[in-house]
Amino acid sequence: MRVDTGISYPYVSQRQQALSADHSVATSFSAPLTAPQAGATNQNNFTSMTRQEMRDWVNTQISSGEMSLDDSRPFMAMTMKISVDSLGGEMPAESDATRYDFTQKIRDGIEGAQSRNDETTLKMLESAMQIIQRSQGQATRVDVRA
Repeated sequence: MRVDTGISYPYVSQRQQALSADHSVATSFSAPLTAPQAGATNQNNFTSMTRQEMRDWVNTQISSGEMSLDDSRPFMAMTMKISVDSLGGEMPAESDATRYDFTQKIRDGIEGAQSRNDETTLKMLESAMQIIQRSQGQATRVDVRA
């Protein structure tokens, strides 16, 4: 059975991943499920995350349909780092190993929006806080090869 038959992939990388994956479907459900090996699960920890980890998490949420593009706006804004030295150019997230507390960034943003009476930003950040509170500690992926 080909899983990707009739499916349109908006990104070339998705199609390549689908083509390289094993498309067979198990027909027997009698085999017991085994728990992942200890340490094989990464968990969301928004209190200590790099900008790239946050971007990867957001992209996964969007591609899985669990987050809309509108809901992703505050997260993407928090992952930007503008360099004064490069005259306002963004510093690449991939090369930044600094860990940030994104929950605190959202709290600070909420406080700022309240002080400015900015209802639009306040609602957006409160929604972002609810999203990460639901996702905190959840498994991000399971490494089945371990």
